[in-house]
Amino acid sequence: MTVDLLMPILVVDDLTTMSRIMRGLLNQVGFQNVGVVHGGASALERLRTGKYRLVIADWNMEPMSGYDLLEEIRSDAALAATRFIMVSAESSWEHVLAARNAGANGFIIKPFTAAALKARIDRVFANGEADHAGPEIFAV
Repeated sequence: MTVDLLMPILVVDDLTTMSRIMRGLLNQVGFQNVGVVHGGASALERLRTGKYRLVIADWNMEPMSGYDLLEEIRSDAALAATRFIMVSAESSWEHVLAARNAGANGFIIKPFTAAALKARIDRVFANGEADHAGPEIFAV
């Protein structure tokens, strides 16, 4: 399955530099419709007013963590089907399993390359619309 490079993606990070880096990596592999917000509350607001197919969020944000954002998205019927990739600098299995159990579709550990990010996105969308988290997309 070929991923739609025009699909709307929302990048969520509370650090402006990381948001710019993430947008740049996505643009580098061909994604053209990348929105950026700073923080979970802004992400929820944007998600409720736009149609995003994928959220890529950092775990470690304040005051709303990426994990909290994921839980909010999964508990909102209008947003629950949105694909979600968690990003973290921490590679603990506890974080990986917590994200998976909360409904993340994928997990990627910083630092990563544009190619690794694209591969993770491809795997997330290759798993069918109803599948939230097969173990193969959580390999770190």
